[in-house]
Amino acid sequence: MSAIEYTVDADGIATITLDLKTRPMNVLAAELTEPFAEAITKVEGDAAVKGVIITSGKKEFLAGADIDGVFAITDPKLAYELAEQYKALLRRLEKCGRPVVAALNGTALGGGLELALACHYRVAINNPKSKFGLPEVKLGLLPGGGGTQRLPRLIGIQMALQPMLEGKEFSPAEAKAAGIINELASDSADMLAKAKAWAIANPKAIQPWDDKKFKFPGGDSKSPGMVQLFAIAPSMAHAKTQGNYPAADNILSCVYEGGVVDFDTGCRIESRYFADLVVSQVSKNMIGTLWFQLNAINKGKSRPEGFEKSTVKKLGVLGAGMMGAGIAYVSAKVGIEVVLLDSTQESADKGKAYSTALLDKLVKKGRMTADAQAAFLKLITPTTDYALLDGCDLIIEAVFEDRVIKADVTKKAEAVIPSTATFASNTSTLPITGLAKASARPKQFIGLHFFSPVDKMPLVEIIMGEETSPETLAKGFDYVQQIKKTPIVVNDSRGFYTSRSFATYVMEGAAMLLEGQHPRSIEVAGLKAGMPVGPLALHDEVSMSLSLHVLTQTRKDFAAEGKTMTEHPASVLIEKMVDTLKRPGKKAKAGFYDYPDVGEKHLWAGLAKEFPLAKEQLTQAEMIDRLMFSQANEAAKCFEENVVMTVADTNIGSIFGWGFAPHHGGALQFINAIGIAEFVKRSEALAAKYGARFTPAALLKKMAAEGKRFE
Repeated sequence: MSAIEYTVDADGIATITLDLKTRPMNVLAAELTEPFAEAITKVEGDAAVKGVIITSGKKEFLAGADIDGVFAITDPKLAYELAEQYKALLRRLEKCGRPVVAALNGTALGGGLELALACHYRVAINNPKSKFGLPEVKLGLLPGGGGTQRLPRLIGIQMALQPMLEGKEFSPAEAKAAGIINELASDSADMLAKAKAWAIANPKAIQPWDDKKFKFPGGDSKSPGMVQLFAIAPSMAHAKTQGNYPAADNILSCVYEGGVVDFDTGCRIESRYFADLVVSQVSKNMIGTLWFQLNAINKGKSRPEGFEKSTVKKLGVLGAGMMGAGIAYVSAKVGIEVVLLDSTQESADKGKAYSTALLDKLVKKGRMTADAQAAFLKLITPTTDYALLDGCDLIIEAVFEDRVIKADVTKKAEAVIPSTATFASNTSTLPITGLAKASARPKQFIGLHFFSPVDKMPLVEIIMGEETSPETLAKGFDYVQQIKKTPIVVNDSRGFYTSRSFATYVMEGAAMLLEGQHPRSIEVAGLKAGMPVGPLALHDEVSMSLSLHVLTQTRKDFAAEGKTMTEHPASVLIEKMVDTLKRPGKKAKAGFYDYPDVGEKHLWAGLAKEFPLAKEQLTQAEMIDRLMFSQANEAAKCFEENVVMTVADTNIGSIFGWGFAPHHGGALQFINAIGIAEFVKRSEALAAKYGARFTPAALLKKMAAEGKRFE
């Protein structure tokens, strides 16, 4: 069965409908591109055809490249040839001598949008859920179907660079405003009618870049304004990527070089830069994790089978602080009724005000109406009355990290909520099994660990207690997906997976400061490693007072169990910063950094006195290894101990949970890429020099001996 439907109407307008039967979405696989080439041949050979409309038989237009095929390529020559073949196809389309219109009934991304750009006109249904863009950079790639050449020639170099470098996806209205889409339609019939009308009215349509008089909108790469742009754009891009994402450099090079040559030469240049990226380790890391593993998680890889999908209609949130307020916001955003409960009405109201402030910004930007804001806020009821929790499907406790307080609110809520309701604790460190002891229904008790700020962070760590039932896990998983977050599932332990592994990053930074390494060098090493924030700044963000609280609680727990806790060398620094120096972090406007009311934060001048510089300063490479190996090794230990159960959850949790350098593809993929035997060897060298915390996980030694890798 062909993936292309080809028809010609009485007016000579040929309609090519893309419909790849073997996939839920159209992708650029050979089974689509080969019959598409045949359809173009029909157009070229039929004088009766006066115009062409390209549309889709599916809900979306065309998702882009077949990522499975791209991921499998290891020969740059093959990548180059595939890019050239697709571009040759698009070139035939736009030079076929007939007007060609893209009738975009849904999303067109990557190669899908490149196909649309090769058409002379683009009409899209004005569905806000549809997306248009060239997001290849998010997988370590660049647009390889002429996107880096057509988009700058269509909307100008400066306008085209930002969405390609950021992987921005536009709504239909945004795409029209940017000049990517020519016209919007109300529905499919309107879209096809407008497409046909334009084709009939423009029988001699040609692409702007095929006009001998063509000039780049805003100037080509040699124009004064663009010379100035390209003088600063690489350094601005490098400041964001720290040189870890070659795709950004290659996109800039494609656009710059394409701006000084003709269109066809520019396309060949693009193919070479594309091939370079396809076989790079960075793209393999990012595609493997941020495409295959993420898709597996989102399709329910870690969800127990045998339970119907559930939906939360009414949610109770206990605690209206930053976390509780954020949970209320993301839940109301998808239409869930929320009861936001705190010990005082003032605190509860303040929690709701968090949502009001976020929505005010949307209204101000014209992205939400006042009526829509009012309807949203109506869903959140701030209160001190536990009776209002009656009828809740789910309770999320988000009070202070204290077992006594958590136990108290658990009992009060369970006295009111239905027997079928699920109870979840938003804790980052306290074991769920212990917290569930306060519950009369431990099988329905689970951990839902959100990350701050909740409205921006994409991950929720679902924690299974010893008695948590599979049905409760399924319900928790469904809720996380209902609020459009990515769930990972972990087993109960102290610090779970993300908090435990994340702590190694900030504590290693603190350890280096204690050793006398320059604080600025420590911060730069973190950024160069690919982390979003330096370890000292990040410790300020999460607060050292919280670290000290966790440290103190852990010591008590170990003592209660008759065990001696292995202290991290940085523990004494945390105690000194909080107890002696009274500098617990950003919230107090005093930590490793100063936070003036006016101006930007800066490293506290007193660090030099309190932690004098050592005579011997480490190389940046040594610092980076310490910061990255400590995190990856801890993640491997969590995997070894079955705290985190799948490679996908481990990798995605590290990137989405605490920002582990995305270009490495996650903590376990970082180990894979280095080579497990090499990772073990380097870890042992670090352990000999800096301490037992770098001793490689036993699992890694076993895998190295057996020649295995994480799959």
